[in-house]
Amino acid sequence: MFRANLTACADAVQDHLNAQLNGYGDTPVVQAMRYTLQGGKRMRAFLVMESARLFDVPHDRSIWPATGIEAIHAYSLVHDDLPCMDDDDLRRGRPTLHKKWDEATAVLAGDALQTFGYELTLSPKTGDAEVRAHLALALAQAAGAQGMVLGQALDIAAETATAPLTLDEITELQQGKTGALISYSARAGAIMAKADDRPLADYARAVGLAFQIADDILDIEGDPEKAGKRLNKDEAAGKATFVSLLGMDTAKHRAKSLIQDACDAISQYGPKAENLRDLANFVISRDS
Repeated sequence: MFRANLTACADAVQDHLNAQLNGYGDTPVVQAMRYTLQGGKRMRAFLVMESARLFDVPHDRSIWPATGIEAIHAYSLVHDDLPCMDDDDLRRGRPTLHKKWDEATAVLAGDALQTFGYELTLSPKTGDAEVRAHLALALAQAAGAQGMVLGQALDIAAETATAPLTLDEITELQQGKTGALISYSARAGAIMAKADDRPLADYARAVGLAFQIADDILDIEGDPEKAGKRLNKDEAAGKATFVSLLGMDTAKHRAKSLIQDACDAISQYGPKAENLRDLANFVISRDS
């Protein structure tokens, strides 16, 4: 049932993204945006819509910030793949955008995807002015120099550091690079309902860290065909990871423990949070 729900969410998000891009014309930048917005698990969108469902926020409202966060996530992947960053040739089993087009188009498409994400989130259909302002502020904080961008900057700095990062430093890095957008996504439903978002923030903090530990495990044990991207990058670059610091068995145990913490954090929501619990378990069982 969970896989079917995740797929249904992904399909709804894709349809909405396609519909909103229909009026943008067919320039190379828009073509590149459409290309980048195809595929993916849509985990962040699922978090937005399921957290909204906890508070009975309807689908026709939550779909707007759900697609907004996917556009922001897509922009981050485009820029992350650039030669000046992680320099990747493959994403979701296809050539990365700068390989399919060129670096200038990739930069511009990433910029456009970022503003597109805010445009979707700030749609009047999302909610009243207070809700939209709160969502936009939270998204800016998660995506910017104190969140995702900070995490990416720390990751780049680690590549030329004289000593490998410590466990605390890697945790801080990943709470920005990966965890910040996951946290925003999980909290979005409570923001839309003007409700307390602390239980969902605790849930997301644990899920985000478990997600990155699972990524580090996949980088070593994963199948490149299923992952749709190049693996063993961190090991080849000599970068410290949760696996290199904790060991494989301890890393797997830590990820499982974090998922239990996540499920405990949302116990107050009862059966309505079942999909969020299933998502938490999916994070450490996925193969891509």
